[in-house]
Amino acid sequence: MRIGLFGGTFDPPHIGHLLSAQDALERLQLDRLLVIPAAQQPLKGAEQTTAAHRLAMVRACFDGIPGVEVDPVEITRGGLSFMVDTVEDVRRRWPKADLHLLIGSDVVPTLPRWKEPERLLGMVRLVVLYRDTDGTLPPEPEIHGGVRARALASRRVDVSSTEVRARVREGRSVRGFVTESVATYIESTGLYLQNSRIPDRADP
Repeated sequence: MRIGLFGGTFDPPHIGHLLSAQDALERLQLDRLLVIPAAQQPLKGAEQTTAAHRLAMVRACFDGIPGVEVDPVEITRGGLSFMVDTVEDVRRRWPKADLHLLIGSDVVPTLPRWKEPERLLGMVRLVVLYRDTDGTLPPEPEIHGGVRARALASRRVDVSSTEVRARVREGRSVRGFVTESVATYIESTGLYLQNSRIPDRADP
């Protein structure tokens, strides 16, 4: 069995996340893709939207997509979310599965700051998503510690979670940036209207 792991803060999940998931499912020929919202991302500030809201939005975003399963393992575990712990949990559930960890190319430089990156990379096949590409990709980019990853072209979508939150605060529509179900959830709950935080960089 081939299982993909797609983690993130998803604050909120947007159309780019959805398309990346669909691309990974098809091009990696995955049997299932686990979308894993973090309880608290350790490399971001503490002022993140509550896990319950983010989980609800991720479920709304990916509901009904064949092969995609929203896995609340990190939220259930609580505290800071470390992918090495999540991979161990997935490995216990599917001991014979071939695990593929998806990360964006912009996240690769942060790998040395992850918890036990060498052990993590020893348990998964790393797949790096390149969104800004002219069609040429490194065949097997060298990642942390000389580990070779698979490069996967993912269509470019110029939208970020940061922009979505900003549009909500400014009273502008986010339809088309997120799925209709996520837009409805944001509107019905009043999310981001009271949240004035502006991250240092755009969320992937």
